[in-house]
Order: sequence, then structure tokens, then C-alpha cells
Amino acid sequence: MSVLVVGMSHRSAPVEVLERAAVGADEIPKLLDEMLHGSHVTEVMMLSTCNRIEVYAVVDAFHGGLADVSSVLGRHAALPLTELTEHLYVHYAGSAVQHLFAVAAGLDSMVIGEAQILGQLRAAYAAADTAGTVGRTLHELSQQALRVGKRVHTRTGIDAAGASVVSEALTVATQTLGDLRGVRAVVVGAGAMGALTAAHLRRAGAQEIVVLNRSAERAQRLVENTRRTGTPARHAPLEALADELTTADLLVASTGAVGTVVARETVAAAMVARDGRPLAVIDLGLPRDVDPGVAALPGVSVVDLVSLQARLAPRAHGEAVAAAQELVAEEAQAYLAAQRSAEVTPTVTALRRRASEVIDGELLRLDSRLPELDPAVREEFVRSVRRVVDKLLHTPTVQVKRLAEGPDGSSYAHALRELFELDPQTPAAVAVQRHGDVLAALEAPVGTAAEGPGLPRHREDHR
Repeated sequence: MSVLVVGMSHRSAPVEVLERAAVGADEIPKLLDEMLHGSHVTEVMMLSTCNRIEVYAVVDAFHGGLADVSSVLGRHAALPLTELTEHLYVHYAGSAVQHLFAVAAGLDSMVIGEAQILGQLRAAYAAADTAGTVGRTLHELSQQALRVGKRVHTRTGIDAAGASVVSEALTVATQTLGDLRGVRAVVVGAGAMGALTAAHLRRAGAQEIVVLNRSAERAQRLVENTRRTGTPARHAPLEALADELTTADLLVASTGAVGTVVARETVAAAMVARDGRPLAVIDLGLPRDVDPGVAALPGVSVVDLVSLQARLAPRAHGEAVAAAQELVAEEAQAYLAAQRSAEVTPTVTALRRRASEVIDGELLRLDSRLPELDPAVREEFVRSVRRVVDKLLHTPTVQVKRLAEGPDGSSYAHALRELFELDPQTPAAVAVQRHGDVLAALEAPVGTAAEGPGLPRHREDHR
């Protein structure tokens, strides 16, 4: 078994394709269940954000697992597999581990170093755990990724500026509105992005925040949290959007809904009553929440994921990013070394069990040949034999565990099994046999790519 990553993001696909592949929170359990019923998938979780859709799966074969996952993604996006694979990136084994750690560190985000991804990873794991599609491998890997992400942010200062997609979008909006102090803002969506938007607007000195959401309960919670920080806030139904826009300066939409939430006609009607006052619109939804036709309305400026991507792409990476990349690589290598070392444990256990069985057999023969042997002598003899065997096995077992951490670790475990005729079907050794393909994949350096006929190339964005 090994970990497979199949995904697409702002780096590999245009927003139009990301919109088609976008997965709503309520759709995730169904898709996870479909993938888990594939012939080669034993664990799976999905990370879906405003600029990425990624599947992390534990599979027993690379090509089979890729086919299981890709077919579900293709059906969901209503895209032919040949078209879908043009935008997918794939990571396997060591490369998958390093990619997840890089994602957790914010190195693969649209805004490099943003910390919101840690919360999104936690949510992805929680959703898969609730759906019953994660096991020991993804549990341990996810928890380690979260630890690595925190460590990178703490040690490198990569997020020192506190930037996020929301903060960058609001910065663009100031080109239309000027200082955000005193603005009236309408926030459509009360999820994580809506809450982050409200927090940024509060710090910027917004005059009032109006929250619109399908769930009045969630909207009210966000309103109450905002009020507690000293910023006036209230909630309204989605049907009141046109009325709210007549007096608002800023609209921020991020609902995760499938389909348009803010119609062109709604904004157009509001603009008639605004007497020419400009309106800044931020659309952070995937799929887009705001009708693209809104951007053509007089007096309206629109910031969306497409324009944000163009704005952020040219940014140079500084020393903090280089340090973060190095730390991620070190953490990935250490994790893989620990996994390889753990793989050899069943072989060591089988070897010691075999030695114990040989000793027990010889002692039985001794008892049958010398039944009158003094018990004290027998006991001393047993201790001596066991000490000799323990000393003989100590060096090879310690060495094989140490050597297993290297890229050729599986060959040493295999040599032990061959030399001592350890049965791969015994409970102690069967785990090693089942993980043979995994060890072969882990032997490749982190980031090693592999391709199959008609399959997307492994992408290696972080070395």
C-alpha cells in the first residue's frame, strides 16, 4: 500500500475547469464512498478549497488507484478522462508525502505561506473521518502534515505578512474604494472564508457588515462574533441582496454553492439606485458565485480568482520560502525513513520468533535425552543459550533497522527473509510481503516521477 495524490489547482487548471471539478462540502461523502469502492483504494480523503481539488488515497497499485480516483473525478466534473488528465497532477509514495507537507506549509497556495490551508486540511480529514474513509495511514500522514505545516510557519516566518486570498482581494478593492475604513460591506456566505472576510473588514475599520447566507443560524453566529469585536453587524436573507447593495460599498461572495448566487440583474437593479456610486465586488467562490456579466456593469469593479492569480503569479520568493522548502524536504525524508524502518519490523520479529522456536525445540530434545538433569544446571544452560542467540542476532537486527531507513532498505529485509527462510505468509512477516510494492516506490528519491501510458505526468513543484 502507498499514498497517491490526484488533484488540480490554480497552478494546473484554468478557473473554468476548476469550477466544473469543484466539490461542495455536501458532495464530499458521496465521492469518497465511490472512490473507496474502487478495486484498488483502501483509504481516501479529499481537500477542496477555492483554488484546488485534491484526493489523497491509499492504494495497492499506482495505475489501478489512479484509474479508480480519476474516473470518479471525471464523472463528477462531467469531463472526458482525456480532457481531465490534461489538468491533473499526480504524486505517488515519497512524492505524495512531500506534496502534502508542502501544501500544509502554504507553499502550494495562491498566496504563498497563507495559514488558512491548515484549517482546510483539518476539515478535509474530519470530513473523511466522519465518512469512515480514513484509516491508520492517512490518519498518521494527515496529523504529521499538520505538525509540519505549523513547524514551517513557526520557524520560517513564511506567513509573517499575514497575507491570504481574502486580504489580497481586499487590497485590490481599495483601488476602487480607497481606504476601507468606514465602508459598508455585504458578505455573502458565512463559512470559513466569510468569517475571514469579516475579520479583515473589522481590522480595516468597516462601518457595518451585513451577512447573507442560506442558513440563518450560521449567519447569526458570524454576526454575533463580529459584534463582540466591536463592529456593527446584522444578517439578512439572500433575497434581500438587491436592497442591501443599494447602500453598500463592497460585496464579498464566497459560498461554495454550485451555480450563480449573485445575478447580473440583481446588481444592475441596485446600481440604478446608487446614483453612480462605485461598487467593489469580490468573488472568491469556486464555482464562481457572481455572474461574470456583473463585471461589464458601469461603476462596478470585480475581483475574482482569475484576476488574483494573475496578480500573485509574478511575486518573487524570498529567503523564508527557500527555508520552508528545505524544511519540508527534510520532514518528508524523515517521515519516509521512519516508514521504511517500520516496514522492516515484521521481518525482525519473525527472525526473533524463529530463533526462539529453534531454542525451544532444542531444549525439548535436551529434556528427552537428559531427563535427570539438575534443574539449576538446566536453567543456567537455557540462559546461556538465549544470551548467545541474542548477541548473535543483535547486530543484524539493529543494522537492518538502521539500513532500512535508506533508499535500499527493503533489500536488507528481503535478504534476512531469504537467509533465514522466513515464511512470508506467517503473521509476523505477511505485512512485509503486502508492502513490497510500497517499499519499492519509497526507495525512489522524494519527488521521483513515474508515468504510465495515457496517464498524467507526476508534477514536481517542490524540490
